[in-house]
Amino acid sequence: MSIGMEVKLWNDKREREMYDNFAELFAIIKATERLEKAYVRDIISPQEYELECQKLITHFKTLASTLKDTVPSIERFADTYKMECPAAINRLVISGVPATVEHRAAAAASTSTSAAIVAECVQNFITSMDSLKLNMVAVDQVYPLLSDLYGSLNKLAILPPDFEGKTKMKEWIARLSKMSAADELTEQQTRQLHFDLESSYNSFVAALPNAGT
Repeated sequence: MSIGMEVKLWNDKREREMYDNFAELFAIIKATERLEKAYVRDIISPQEYELECQKLITHFKTLASTLKDTVPSIERFADTYKMECPAAINRLVISGVPATVEHRAAAAASTSTSAAIVAECVQNFITSMDSLKLNMVAVDQVYPLLSDLYGSLNKLAILPPDFEGKTKMKEWIARLSKMSAADELTEQQTRQLHFDLESSYNSFVAALPNAGT
């Protein structure tokens, strides 16, 4: 065989097309890996990153669908050709969306969760105060309401550990736990608890981001 003789990788048009697709898949994975590293290092802006990443993901999905019979596992393909592109595999195979989209979704979920907990806290504050106004002052009536309120306040990450509402509710819960279920708060205790609830509620509202705007 002559040294200058060309070695063919394919025997027919179908094989040639397959190898062309392999080369394109290889290029997409490598390009995505470089793009992910550039984004992490702040070499490109989030807007540029998202646009280019979305293009690569779209191309990848189309190609992966075409190659699903010959390349059933992208991870195995990457291993076979010793690509060492973990960031690209994560973005293309596992995530399927640009990192910027993931971050926005996470922020929206966090905001939504916080909003739900804030609403829960408000409801528990109002229910506790209304119950006292309706003269529901037995320990087995007051205790669960304060316990629910204390629990919801502890779920809200924006409140510091020493937040007034947490401290006062914890004190009241400790006090009530030493009493019998049928015991009732005195008029003085009821007035003090209502005052503490109202004061804590005002502090709670003031502690919320953008309060009063």
